[in-house]
Amino acid sequence: MARKKSSSRWGLIALVAAAAAIGVYLFVSASSKGEEQTLQTVKATRGDIEVTISAAGKITPKEEVAVGAQVSGQLEKLYVDVGDSVEAGDLLAQIDATIATTSVEGNRAQLKELRASRKQQQASLNLLKSQADRAAMLYEADAMAKADYEAAIADYQIAQGKLEAIDAQIERQSSTLQADLASLEFTKIYAPISGTVVSLEAVEGQTLNANQTAPTILTIADLTTMTVETDVSEADVLRITNNQPAWFTTLGDSEYRWETSVRQVLPTPEVLNDVVLYKALLDVDNPEGRLRTEMTAQVFFVVGSAKDAVLVPVTALQSSPQSRNGSDTAMSAPPSTPAGFQAAREANPDADTALVMILGNDGEMLPRPILTGLRTRTLAEVIYGLSPGDTVVSGNVAPKQVSSGQSRQMGPPPMMGR
Repeated sequence: MARKKSSSRWGLIALVAAAAAIGVYLFVSASSKGEEQTLQTVKATRGDIEVTISAAGKITPKEEVAVGAQVSGQLEKLYVDVGDSVEAGDLLAQIDATIATTSVEGNRAQLKELRASRKQQQASLNLLKSQADRAAMLYEADAMAKADYEAAIADYQIAQGKLEAIDAQIERQSSTLQADLASLEFTKIYAPISGTVVSLEAVEGQTLNANQTAPTILTIADLTTMTVETDVSEADVLRITNNQPAWFTTLGDSEYRWETSVRQVLPTPEVLNDVVLYKALLDVDNPEGRLRTEMTAQVFFVVGSAKDAVLVPVTALQSSPQSRNGSDTAMSAPPSTPAGFQAAREANPDADTALVMILGNDGEMLPRPILTGLRTRTLAEVIYGLSPGDTVVSGNVAPKQVSSGQSRQMGPPPMMGR
């Protein structure tokens, strides 16, 4: 903390020294040369400023589903066309169900046959159980030979095994029937989501082969919410975060701003011609359907913004005068600083220090240190040091470009920069 305050103090001293040096240059040059040159001036104004990162993107539906066929067969009927709106669960198409229906009927017949065999086997088992119980009584009473007793018990156990085998066959056949019933149901294609039919990949009468890959019949997209996919360079991606404000325009309507925010920045980049690009995804509501698939969007990620701020053109920010050997001119003892400047500097540690030339009511130019915040290519936000209406020189003032008596007023700068 001590180091930071010390650095801020020395930066302030250097800035004030530079301001004093400019004043000395101006005074000496004006006194010795007497040359006059028209200076362009502007007034500090109030307005909005916004710093953005721009990127190109394309618009796609946030949710899009390719609807395919899970069974093979001829596409008998399509109930929708491109552009139709559908609800989840609506019947979209019908595949020929002849083979699936036949298979279901055959499996049902086999299941009935197995259940009939089970009844027969159950009756035989009941009879053999009675015989085995009688044989056990006679054997205990020493009225039956051991061999006959063991034969009766074995017949009963064999009958039990046969019944269990039939039960297993019934279970397997029931599973097969359920699979065939599912295949029969798959001949009807239903909408998995609500949305709009955006494409048809099959026509009525076409034979679909689902043995290897599921053929796509049509595609449904929810067009009420769209996603803008943008390519952000690796130089800018670190300044883009989730939920960051953003806006975009389209080629068809460049005046309308679609306000949105960043949903996600994908971690894996794409490399195109040795250029590393990251995908940033932005979602936007599209209730009226004005946004269409594959539209081109010019996206602006908002890095910083300020409302009703004091603004000056960046051309009004003076660079420090330099001596002949290229080093900055400094003074041994800086003059007094504007009241509150140091306090404002400490209250805004992230602000940048700058210098402007103020044109007073008497036409005299005076250097003034200021604190600046957001900057675009054309505008700078003044946090401290200027008030709306202050007249500043636009453009760097060289030592021999001195004329405090002649100046030309220019119109105010635009209210927003990019």
